[in-house]
Amino acid sequence: MNSKFESNIAPEPVGAYPHARRVGDLLFLSGVGPRKKNSKAIPGVNLDEDGKIIDYDIAEQCHAVFQNVRTIVEDSGSSWDKIVDVTVFLTNMDDDFKVYNKIYAEYFKENQPTRTTVEINKLPTPIAIELKVIALP
Repeated sequence: MNSKFESNIAPEPVGAYPHARRVGDLLFLSGVGPRKKNSKAIPGVNLDEDGKIIDYDIAEQCHAVFQNVRTIVEDSGSSWDKIVDVTVFLTNMDDDFKVYNKIYAEYFKENQPTRTTVEINKLPTPIAIELKVIALP
């Protein structure tokens, strides 16, 4: 089985890709950021008139991105406890890792998937965190 999944309740993808794709016994989520559905606004982010980040609240972005992941996983028919692998992209490891790591531990207290956290210099939209998730369907 190889099928794409589009959620009607999660924020829309920012490009030409599905929210997720089921392949065999796995569900692969596309990169998920903290945006809200039907909005370009990003929780915890203040932008200048040119769309550049003035400041941001990493905790607010973490909660929003984890909620978006949960929405996609559950809407696809899976569940939070079936997440088996998480890749996290942070744009500022030095300043944000401690807060992100604390919040991550709250969300993944019971289910502890494998995890990789990578610092990158930029994401496609003005966000500070994005998750790439693999789950069982």
